[in-house]
Amino acid sequence: MTHELYAQREQRAANETHETQEINEIDETYRARETYTNPVLDADWSDPDVVRVGDDFYLTASSFGRAPGLPLLHSRDLVNWTLVGHALERLEPADEFRTPRHDCGVWAPALRHHDDRFWIFWGDPDQGIFQVNAPHFRGPWTRPHLVKAGKGLIDPCPSWDEETGEAYLVHAWAKSRAGIKNRLTGHRMHPEGTAVLDAGKVIVDGDRIPGWFTLEGPKLYRHDGWFWILAPAGGVETGWQGAFRARDFFGPYEERIVLEQRDTDVNGPHQGGWVRTPSGEDWFLHFQQRGAYGRVVHLQPMRWGPDGWPVIGDEGAPVLEHRRPALPPQPPAAPAADDDFPGGRFGRQWSWTANPRDGWAVRHSADGLRLACVRTADAHDLRTLPNVLTQRLPGRPSAVEVELRLHSEEPGARAGLAVLGDAFGWIGLQRAADGAVHVVHRFAEPVADRERDAARPVPAPEGRVRLRIEIGAGARCRFACDVGDGPVRSGPVFAATPWRWVGALLGLFALAPPGTGHAGAATFDAFRIRPL
Repeated sequence: MTHELYAQREQRAANETHETQEINEIDETYRARETYTNPVLDADWSDPDVVRVGDDFYLTASSFGRAPGLPLLHSRDLVNWTLVGHALERLEPADEFRTPRHDCGVWAPALRHHDDRFWIFWGDPDQGIFQVNAPHFRGPWTRPHLVKAGKGLIDPCPSWDEETGEAYLVHAWAKSRAGIKNRLTGHRMHPEGTAVLDAGKVIVDGDRIPGWFTLEGPKLYRHDGWFWILAPAGGVETGWQGAFRARDFFGPYEERIVLEQRDTDVNGPHQGGWVRTPSGEDWFLHFQQRGAYGRVVHLQPMRWGPDGWPVIGDEGAPVLEHRRPALPPQPPAAPAADDDFPGGRFGRQWSWTANPRDGWAVRHSADGLRLACVRTADAHDLRTLPNVLTQRLPGRPSAVEVELRLHSEEPGARAGLAVLGDAFGWIGLQRAADGAVHVVHRFAEPVADRERDAARPVPAPEGRVRLRIEIGAGARCRFACDVGDGPVRSGPVFAATPWRWVGALLGLFALAPPGTGHAGAATFDAFRIRPL
């Protein structure tokens, strides 16, 4: 073969390879436009419920003991979601949440639209069933109203019969407070959602269904002449989604499993809400428990089978990739994570670990979040402190960075970036007794009641540092700092852990030892989360 012929053949092969690459890239772009990948909310948006009003979709989720609570999310296509606010400014009664109660507070809310108002019902396992309502999703929302008092009342969901004017309420039980579980109780409810009108009746008893346990999280609907309850069972890590139907609200109900893990990697696919698009497509949003990442949210196709029962996912198994809902295309969106703290204010993605108090965030006109160094005798254990500003741990491997300056002259004053859960680790700045400022890195195991050093202190002569946490697979965290000479890793790998029901959190804090007078402040700036 001559040199010219050989070169021509090589050129043709190169052209064909280039064309194949272009075709593959076009296919991938088209596929990305036409399909979505689960989870659609890849962070701890626990116990989601969803409703459609007009062309808009709205979602809320559990917020437990954090404030503000009841996050409000909006979407036009069920795939791209943005956080637009919170329905609950503070937890009540306020004195109960002056200090962290990480696994208490707002459990499994139900979101509905009725009588030109949005309604959110939730159960506080220690107090009872509450509701708030608003004329617009962004508010203003009413103060919490106690609908039914009692211990262990959880996962309430209302329903209004638009034809008869009757209203109903179904809820589950927490055995840790009530001594019972695995059953759903139904009530007639005042049409204004202010109270239940009877003593209640067990309408589904999971103990009477072979193999069913931990029945909870009911969502109540009317469809095709039936009362429907979509409710999970089997526990958050290993359970399934059930459907129940009856001609009368109080039963009797028949049941069926409509979504379960099978041979997929989506463990415990359950607890969520059904929504129908304007064109009549049905979809189901539910969570998956992922350890330290919390409960991430999946979107499943749904249809009604010829026998009248719902079919969710791929014939009852969760899908990881699927055709998008037949809705107008939307630009990519997700709840905000980055923050430059413009004008000293923090974004909607942040919540305190308890009801906030005046003075924790110092008002100022420049950019950057300025946190007062709050005096406390409990600085050795971040899990006990209410003045930690948190946001959800990202569900994918990510690097978290923030700039920190410590302004306090108080010996022992400290501020930092934390990964907070049943165990915690943090890296930040601390002023020593001799006035010097050091980068310190500390952690505490779940069984420990105080922190200890994870690395030797590093001098920070200018009182400033850029902090970094790399969160890898399995929520394994690598800490690092940069005092001006480039990033340096600090300490061993730290495995983030959840609380019992809440995923691990990222936190910012500023503290000082007990004493009198103002203890100074710390400024955080350029908070960033980037994929690894």
